[in-house]
Amino acid sequence: MSISPGASVRLSLIRLIAAAAAAAVLAFTGGCASHYVDAATRDRTSEFQRPASPAPVQLVFQFETKGAPNSRATDHLKPRVSEQVKGSGLFSSVQDTAVPGGALLSVTINNVPMSDDAFSKGFVTGLTFGLAGSQVSDGYVCTVKYMPGSGEPVVKTARHVIHTTVGASASPGNAVKAKDIEEAVTLMTKQLLSTALNDLSHDPAFR
Repeated sequence: MSISPGASVRLSLIRLIAAAAAAAVLAFTGGCASHYVDAATRDRTSEFQRPASPAPVQLVFQFETKGAPNSRATDHLKPRVSEQVKGSGLFSSVQDTAVPGGALLSVTINNVPMSDDAFSKGFVTGLTFGLAGSQVSDGYVCTVKYMPGSGEPVVKTARHVIHTTVGASASPGNAVKAKDIEEAVTLMTKQLLSTALNDLSHDPAFR
């Protein structure tokens, strides 16, 4: 099976959320698409270095597609991101409005092509590309920016990949197969955010 560039099988988060587009993907692939989450990025929650006296923070989240705001994806993932930040133990409370002290945590997840410099710079994926068959990969870059009430902002980034194969394409190496695309996105988001938050927690400027 060959798939022309730009075909609807391409994994894009907006297609995950739009039911009609998702149905079109299934119709095109005959339901034979498989989704894999790169194993090089993992959940690092257990490694957090939690502050002795955590402070409250205002959380702002945005999902982007190639750097452009994607409101549907933002609305879809915002509750999960908020819940994960609240459960991190890094902050005494997490609000969507201003908090005493003025601390702000900005979380951005940008869905970018694997070839983009924004994704590939400084990242080595555990996946193998160029295998026989049809494969598409979506890169995700998470940028966490913590702005205390006073002082310089602390910025951390993390990268992840969801890899999709169609038909008889071989399975990618060093990747975890997801039950479906929703499970893949859920796992990707959790691991990606936990990696960025872990880096933040170990920065002396945050503590």
